[in-house]
Amino acid sequence: MDIPHYTPDTAQLESVDRAFSKQSHGYDAEDEANPLLKSMRRQVYAHVDKYIKPNSSILELNAGTGIDAVRFIKQGHRVHATDLSSGMIEQLQRKVSHNDLNDRLSVQQVSYEQLNEVRERKFDYIFSNFGGLNCIRNLSTVTAHLPALLNDGAYVTFVIMPPLYLWEVSWILKGDLRQAFRRFRKDGVMAHLEGEFFRTYYHSLSQIKKAFPPSFRFIAVEGLCALTPPPSHGNFPLKHPAFYRILKNLDEKVRSDFPFNRWADHIIVTFKMIS
Repeated sequence: MDIPHYTPDTAQLESVDRAFSKQSHGYDAEDEANPLLKSMRRQVYAHVDKYIKPNSSILELNAGTGIDAVRFIKQGHRVHATDLSSGMIEQLQRKVSHNDLNDRLSVQQVSYEQLNEVRERKFDYIFSNFGGLNCIRNLSTVTAHLPALLNDGAYVTFVIMPPLYLWEVSWILKGDLRQAFRRFRKDGVMAHLEGEFFRTYYHSLSQIKKAFPPSFRFIAVEGLCALTPPPSHGNFPLKHPAFYRILKNLDEKVRSDFPFNRWADHIIVTFKMIS
């Protein structure tokens, strides 16, 4: 698979960098205080743990402050954590020094569309969590680099926001069609974070599959928050504990089945490199 010609959208990259750099200082505290985010992470880890081999070398894309990286290191893996945001990179480097992780966690500031610049090769697993890849229009600019980065039999897990999410579609009941179907806009949706604006793009499972080179086989997909509310409703479990338990139990039963493994806040998608 040829690597698509990539012309950086400088304004987009700079806006993303500024937004997530501003967010980086309080990110860990906000994550810890949000029960929905903690539940989502547990589900993502349970999915990855099905496929990752002991003592794996992991390349993490949009690694943020290193919450996931540190968890994988505690499981015995080694992580090369990458991120575009200078603020997130600073937080990652602090975790390396404060926790004496130099032999298990390496850090590099790089866009996931320029993975040819990754210093360390090769990897047993590539991981991207919580919609970082929704900041790009064309996933092929990322996936085309993957064969050169991976060992045979390696896995890739992306956690990406798809176009259809039932909680957002419910805006129809309030008469707001624009909000209900906002993820379907072909030119992306303007996101607003920490006073910065940048475009986000929502990728269906079929689009994700098409973006992967022929050397990868699709393995599994499951919905993440298919029936439960998104992280922005972080107080929902406290305000409606009984209703949340019902939704969560239903979610666990159906999230691997169609259509709930496609209609969710995020979907967890895994591929395996076969040659």
